[in-house]
Amino acid sequence: MPTHRLTRIACLQPSATVILASVGALDRVVACTKYCAEVVPELDVASRQVIADSWTAKTSEILSADPDLVIASVPYQQTAVAEILKAGVRFLGLAPHTLDDIFTDIWTIAACAGVSERAETIIVEMKTSIDDIRKRAAHLPKKRVFCEEWGKPIIASQPWIAELIAAAGGEFLGSPGEQCSADDVARLEPEVIIAAWCGAGNRVPLEKIVRERNWSGTTASRNSQVYCISDELLNTPAPTLIAGLHALAAAIHPEIFGGDGNPPSGLRQITEVQAAHLNHTRLV
Repeated sequence: MPTHRLTRIACLQPSATVILASVGALDRVVACTKYCAEVVPELDVASRQVIADSWTAKTSEILSADPDLVIASVPYQQTAVAEILKAGVRFLGLAPHTLDDIFTDIWTIAACAGVSERAETIIVEMKTSIDDIRKRAAHLPKKRVFCEEWGKPIIASQPWIAELIAAAGGEFLGSPGEQCSADDVARLEPEVIIAAWCGAGNRVPLEKIVRERNWSGTTASRNSQVYCISDELLNTPAPTLIAGLHALAAAIHPEIFGGDGNPPSGLRQITEVQAAHLNHTRLV
């Protein structure tokens, strides 16, 4: 771990940019992707070099920003990593799976920027928020929850989402991060269905997927507990996960966490569920 502050960071991963912003080190970012700018609105791209992501960025493009640290995520190009290291530039590759991994990444990134004490504050705040939701949900009935990060093919959300769903009073259905079929999900009889597609924001077509996947007869659909959560709140392994946790809690137990009819930002509920269910009933 560097003992000095790295001041020129090329950030190819939005979550790392969110982390740098949360610990007050956004000024270290000299290059970023367009996706970083989307999740961190305060990032002034006019004064920074905009580069491609971990999958497609060329080494020459990255090095032209003259960074002393490059942060990327798995999968990244092995050839590019070798060339970056050969140029004498530090490389930090992220591949979090669990909440503990994310806490470690927050501390590591902050330490690289010379502000590790700020990371410790952020991590404590995140853990406190999670524990608060867990305590409030502890005596509520566990609801069966299917949450997906992609729709074609259907891919279940990552392990850290399964942990947050458990904290919010849910039981994660399926295998985190694994592909499954619509029939597989229906057989699990979800009581809550949540879609958070990577790159889709809050624009997942809930009515369409319920209809096309024959999910109208599920408990989740019959009870209108089919939701979209903005993907940056769940798929970005960073402090923004706490906003995602509040959205999850409101989706799973709206009677407790629903905010008196004012759902948390980033949460959208299906609106045509009854019509979809009636159509399904007629067909069978």
